[in-house]
Amino acid sequence: MFLFRFIANALAPLTLLAAALAWWHPPLFLIFKPAFIWLFAATMFAVGMTLNRQELIATLKQPLQIAQGVMTQYLLMPLLAFGVVTLADLPPALALGFIIVGCAPGAMASNVMVYLAGGTVALSIAMTTVSTLLSPLLTPTLVEWLGGQFIPVPFAAMMRTIVITVVVPVGLGLWLQPYLGRHLATAREVAPGIAAIAIIIICAYAMANAVNHNALAMQDYGLSVSGLVVLLNAMGYAGGWLLARLYGFDRRRRLTLAIEIGMQNAGLGVVLALAHFADQPQTALPGALFAVWCIVTAAGATAWFRRRAVRLACETPA
Repeated sequence: MFLFRFIANALAPLTLLAAALAWWHPPLFLIFKPAFIWLFAATMFAVGMTLNRQELIATLKQPLQIAQGVMTQYLLMPLLAFGVVTLADLPPALALGFIIVGCAPGAMASNVMVYLAGGTVALSIAMTTVSTLLSPLLTPTLVEWLGGQFIPVPFAAMMRTIVITVVVPVGLGLWLQPYLGRHLATAREVAPGIAAIAIIIICAYAMANAVNHNALAMQDYGLSVSGLVVLLNAMGYAGGWLLARLYGFDRRRRLTLAIEIGMQNAGLGVVLALAHFADQPQTALPGALFAVWCIVTAAGATAWFRRRAVRLACETPA
């Protein structure tokens, strides 16, 4: 159990280390090519296993906040991504890669980061659940609408991939909970670690694949793509926080929405790019870089918020 907790808590440095190894020697992680889609499905199964039904039901009784959060996920980041690639004048494949990242909200990693940062976990999980259920329809629709002008988008095939790798595993995890009995607590303790392992491998494989197939793109556009990843991530955090203030959210919910918007489900973006645009491997490069960077920034912000909470608690008179 300690090993799984350690891996979940050390997600950011381990992801960064694995990405560096993949950059240095891509064959270390290219061996995961046959399994990368199923690794992502494993993270979604872990989401289903960790969902607390009672907490979820209580949160669903505040549908306005959930609706505002999910609406922001599916509007803000897609439009920000479209604006970034339009102003940057990127090649079509790289532009589409950013669009895919912007249109893939919700991830288990964001739920973990919200918990560690002291946000509202129930709202985070509810948003992840609703956005996950909507993703088979909305993500391909938005990618086709915003990205179709760059490269033709296979709507039906993309929708099928999301159902298989997202909706089915989450539903299976929820369905299995009552049958585990006293073992459910153990499964929930192990699930974040398993999801973290899968996320680390997915990010590293995406980086290895990007380096292996995009040597020229990395040479010509590596710095600009990295800069745009940093910019998009920062705008997502800032936009989520500001809109949450506009919605009248309290501080914990503002923090939750900022993390949910800024992180995105870049792992899903990488899966979609590699599964449906294999002849355009550059489409996976923005997702690979975003997946690593958003975990690093979220982990750093989380550590700052935790230290701040401890300092404020110490300064508050008894």
